[in-house]
Amino acid sequence: MNWITKIIKAGEKIKSAIHKRATKEDIANSDWTSCCRGPILKKNLEENLWVCPDCNKHHRINPRQRFDTLFGKNNYEVFKTPIPKDDPLNWTDSKSYKDRLKSARKKTDMDCGMMVVSGLIDNIKITAVASDFDFLGASMAAAEGEAFLYGIQYAIENKTPFLCVSAGGGMRMMESLISLSQMTRTTLAINELKNNNLPYLVCITDPTAGGITASYAMLGDIHIAEPGALIAFAGARVIQGTVKEELPEGFQKSEYVEKTGFVDLIVERKELSKKIGTLLSIMLKKNSVISTEENETTENTQSLSKVAS
Repeated sequence: MNWITKIIKAGEKIKSAIHKRATKEDIANSDWTSCCRGPILKKNLEENLWVCPDCNKHHRINPRQRFDTLFGKNNYEVFKTPIPKDDPLNWTDSKSYKDRLKSARKKTDMDCGMMVVSGLIDNIKITAVASDFDFLGASMAAAEGEAFLYGIQYAIENKTPFLCVSAGGGMRMMESLISLSQMTRTTLAINELKNNNLPYLVCITDPTAGGITASYAMLGDIHIAEPGALIAFAGARVIQGTVKEELPEGFQKSEYVEKTGFVDLIVERKELSKKIGTLLSIMLKKNSVISTEENETTENTQSLSKVAS
């Protein structure tokens, strides 16, 4: 091999290295991520609660990061929720559903796409659930439904408000009607929570779409959203293709959805814990007054009944 051949081969190796695309794993394990000005250190982003200091983009975070922000670092109890049988329909496409679940669990260190915890905000005990988008797009299936119902049941038994931090693309196709039934199950559970005069708050994060928007994400007593969050049922292109018109700028972003009345408040991540604490203190006081009035009405009714008899 002469020196010209060596130079050519070395050049080819360099060219190949430059044009080699980074894998998802490489990106996930990198110390860097990208935002408005290009690369930014994840460490710097984390110090600002994963919010870009330049463009204010609220980057997606996992449930543990979310609860660390709301309750304080590891200042909450994580519950072990029931896990039904994996892959009840024996689903396989380009990859088996069991393998997808295995990969998602390894990636997120979670048994399912939802985490249920209990913690304190302003000395108010709260039961909360949050979804991890890295777990199969935070889609809903039987295990996530069981986690949600477990959280609601715990809230009822312990008389705590319930906070849902929503995210995800909808119901999980690999479980078909089993997945779709979670829309009904979560709705019934929320109704039971409200029958017990317990507040149900929803914090809508990016993205919240499909059957999640069509069920538990839009049943809150108060709907809070993070800035710039995608909130939708069908995709924008599907809607545009149906109505045959140009959609408004920012369509399906939280700011637009607030104007149409589906979101009550848009709150930045750094203010979220404080805002939730304020809202709950007002709601719990109001519920306490209503409960007292109901008790007085019941007592008065019983007294009148005794007099009448």
